[in-house]
This record gives sequence, C-alpha cells and structure tokens, in this order.
Amino acid sequence: MSRVYRVLRKKYARSPFDGEGAYRYGGRWSSPGIRLSYTSEHQSLALLEYFVHLDKDDAPADLVLAVAEVPDEMTGERVDGQLPANWRDPAAPPELTRIGDEFVRKGENCLLVVPSVLAPDENNCLINPEHPEFRRIVLGQPEPLAYDPRMFGRRRGQRKRPGS
Repeated sequence: MSRVYRVLRKKYARSPFDGEGAYRYGGRWSSPGIRLSYTSEHQSLALLEYFVHLDKDDAPADLVLAVAEVPDEMTGERVDGQLPANWRDPAAPPELTRIGDEFVRKGENCLLVVPSVLAPDENNCLINPEHPEFRRIVLGQPEPLAYDPRMFGRRRGQRKRPGS
C-alpha cells in the first residue's frame, strides 16, 4: 500500500476524498464539473500545495490532514513527457486541464499521477472518486493538523535572532 495525503479545512473533513472542491471550482488538472480528489505523495508536499494558495494574513487554524492507503496494484496513469513548456506557470495552461478532464472521461483508471509544480521531482496523485476501484482505497479519519506558525512569517513581537 502507498499513502497519499490531503490537507483541508475541518468543515470539509466529512468527505475529504470526494472531489467536491475540484467539481465546484476546477483545479490545475481539471475543469469545474469534473470530480477529482487532489492528493500528494508526502505530507510535506500536501502542506506546500495547500499553503501556496493561502493569504499569509489569513492562515486557517482549523486544518486537518486526511490520509488514504492506496493498494499498490491499483490501476493508474502517469503524466510524463506530455507537458507543455509552460506547465509550471502560476496560471495553468489549458493543456493540463484537458489532461485531467480526459483522464476522467475515459474512466480507465482510478489514479492519475502528476508532477508537482512546487516540487517537480515529487508527485501529486489525482483520485477519481467515481471510478469503481475507488472503493478499494482505505480512507483514514482526518486528524487535526498543527503547523508551525513560522510558515507565515514571524509572530508579532517576536524578535529576529542574530544570524537569521
């Protein structure tokens, strides 16, 4: 089994892998109306992927970490070599959205492994919750997630240490 990780707000923790956020708003790899659950291969990458979208002055205090166990033999596709030169641009090129949308429309596999824009040698795993194999994934109960407040800069009144 392989683990995948997802960071989200507590109010969405009842169904952390249902793809509702991507369905409503779309994402780098999918259009609105396409249900995919965006996960990462490492907890640290999941944090980076979540934090990159936050305003540093509005960091949430109610985050949870959802973990899922994916069977090693589960069907999946890997996105390699078919990416446009500008795939890491902050505004995702439409080719990426087409890749994810087509993946779901074909319905051949449950998992789509894609490189992370933030750490291109690491992967995110997009899970199609409507694929028949989704039920084989073991979904853990989301746990409260505490992160170091330095992620968003020094706290008010905190002095800078010499040499930092």
